[in-house]
Amino acid sequence: MRTPLATRLLVLGLVVLPLAGLAAGAVAGRYAGIPGGRFKSVLGYEDAKNGVDIRTFALMRKPVTNGEFLAFVKRHPEWRRDKVTPVFAEGRYLSHWASADTLGPNALPDRPVVWVSWFAAEAYCKSLGARLPTWNEWEYAAAADETRRDARSDPAWRERILRWYARSSKEALPRVGLQAPNVYGVQDLHGLVWEWTGDASSLLVDGDNRTQGDADKGKFCGAGALSMDDRENYAVLMRVAMLSSLEGRDTTANLGFRCARSAP
Repeated sequence: MRTPLATRLLVLGLVVLPLAGLAAGAVAGRYAGIPGGRFKSVLGYEDAKNGVDIRTFALMRKPVTNGEFLAFVKRHPEWRRDKVTPVFAEGRYLSHWASADTLGPNALPDRPVVWVSWFAAEAYCKSLGARLPTWNEWEYAAAADETRRDARSDPAWRERILRWYARSSKEALPRVGLQAPNVYGVQDLHGLVWEWTGDASSLLVDGDNRTQGDADKGKFCGAGALSMDDRENYAVLMRVAMLSSLEGRDTTANLGFRCARSAP
């Protein structure tokens, strides 16, 4: 006996509901829905040999800007640079702003916020009911180009990314959103700023179990997992080296962030 059409439509609705519910307001707005899938990292750690399962999530289409972070600081003055607890942000935190609550010419409102610590980035995301993306979520989304979910095998795509890593970090940052969206509708994952992830630093507590002598340390810092002769892996190596070298209170002139949301 054939299943009634109404029943089949109901089942289909239940299958797609997590992505649709996540993306209904997100895709048209600040977040893009990222459908889950199996992701095989170029890192040589154990979980990546056969791939890891990425659950459906949403990711901000663009990095957080100075203007957006200023609005957060005004709502949460404990994150002003003149009030923040030193354990949560070093002395250079938001040092490019004209004052604790003024952007100025070196921090235009439509430029990505930098000189921001992991703790401040996480606090910003939590204030929106969101979180920082995990390393695997970020890499999964960043593997896409304008038409493909995984463009990593394309030499032209890899060369385009590597050209950014060769660019001087002293150049003025352009505004967010200038790059073409990838297949998910996410922009600026490459070519603008480095980005914090939720499991980026050895001092972070969410999902990061690195300790001195931990046999699983290579899972995060790439020790022995990448070859300097492998140009396919080089951009990933640079990201791993950058993030794993930082502590949660550290800030740099070319490190920003964007937020993510888990599927219901």
